[in-house]
Amino acid sequence: MVSPESDDNRVMGSVGISFGSPTSGQGFDVSTTVSAIVANLQAVETPWKNQLTALQSEDTALTGIGTDLSSLSTALNALNSFSGVFSEKEGSSSDTSVVALTSATSAAVAGSHTLVVGQLAQTFSYANKAASIGAGDTLTGSLTIGGQTITISDGTDTDSDGNTIPQNNTLSSLASYINDGDYGVQANVVTSATGSQLALVSDTSGAAGAVAIDGSQLTDSTSDVTGFTFGQVQQGQDAEFSVDGINTSSASNTVTDAIPGVTMQLLSAAPTESVQVEITNNNSDVESAVSTFVSAYNTVIGDLNTQEGDDSSGNPEPLYGSSAVATLQEQLQAAIIFTQSSGAITSLTQLGITANDDGTLTLDGSTLDSALDSNFEDAMNFFQTGSSSTSFGANLTTTLTNLSNTGPDGAIYLALQQDSSQETNLNSNITSQNNTISTDQTQLTTELNEANYTLQEIPEQLQSVNELYSAITGYDENPEG
Repeated sequence: MVSPESDDNRVMGSVGISFGSPTSGQGFDVSTTVSAIVANLQAVETPWKNQLTALQSEDTALTGIGTDLSSLSTALNALNSFSGVFSEKEGSSSDTSVVALTSATSAAVAGSHTLVVGQLAQTFSYANKAASIGAGDTLTGSLTIGGQTITISDGTDTDSDGNTIPQNNTLSSLASYINDGDYGVQANVVTSATGSQLALVSDTSGAAGAVAIDGSQLTDSTSDVTGFTFGQVQQGQDAEFSVDGINTSSASNTVTDAIPGVTMQLLSAAPTESVQVEITNNNSDVESAVSTFVSAYNTVIGDLNTQEGDDSSGNPEPLYGSSAVATLQEQLQAAIIFTQSSGAITSLTQLGITANDDGTLTLDGSTLDSALDSNFEDAMNFFQTGSSSTSFGANLTTTLTNLSNTGPDGAIYLALQQDSSQETNLNSNITSQNNTISTDQTQLTTELNEANYTLQEIPEQLQSVNELYSAITGYDENPEG
């Protein structure tokens, strides 16, 4: 039975449990009684759970800010990397029918060049002179290309190593066989009204691409033509041109080394025309990257400003009054107004970027474009981390690293670690309390079941007492009649 002085009894009293009349024999609902007591014991967990929910909301907000800080770092990296947008170049040609620019890498230097194209590069090509061969005629014998002999086979012959030679006894199968091998040429079958010819084009363009072709041992068994004579269809030659008055040549019409970092395509010979090639900085990509940077920065500031107010339900945001938010705001603001000590560009204002009252930034595209036109290199040095240890880009990069969600020292990372430690303690407390409640619930159920059984037995015990009393005294509590 439950003792009147026990802790359980005090708990039962505190939740307002009534056992009804002790002599009714009805007892009480043990399950409902235990549930009420357990609910009362669980009330101690409420502040822990509320604190845990608040910390988890902080974590969500901090993680979101950390993600947006990472995006800001990525946007800045496009500007401060030596291989980023400041390294990109654009090119143009005054006559794209003569010279076309394919690409300009970071190795290119802005400037103007004059090109004169004397002749284009050509590739050696050959073809058998007899055109009376049928495309499906059967070939026998052998063909030698560049000193390598090809044995003609119907697909049943083997080479010196015992390997089967694929069928190559028609012009088309021979062309495929050549193209699958490494013979220094590409083969094709050209068919006209008078017959078919095997055309061979050197893999090496220019004057050095000559290939020796010997078809004297090749026979057309169908038409009884013995010995193929291959003639030169096109003479190979190097392209000849001048760059800024200096004569040079190229085995290919794709020129990659005449102007450092610039790839050009020579399209036609124009010995009397001077073609102007302009290499310029890629302002448009830089301006796009700066715009992305400003947008990413404003997203972070928007995150922080949001935490200073109430949510849609009128409750304070999770990080309202947080020292972490104040640290982020102060350090970002200090980094943005940072003034570089050298160069023509020393502040964001000179690039058309100004701060608003709420801490966000506004970009004036025309001011930025003018700054890039007049001081491109100084603008690049302003952002790039390696140009100076005290550059704006280097300083902001350090700031973002210090504020990031990356360990071991990022401010967001440390705040999340601190929350995690508190959450671990709270979860431990809740688990411990739940274990205690579970033990108490089992004990209460046992004791209250015993108490309930006792209450239900009282009427029967009273009846036994009455019967004993009547037997002793002869007194009948319920006389008939």
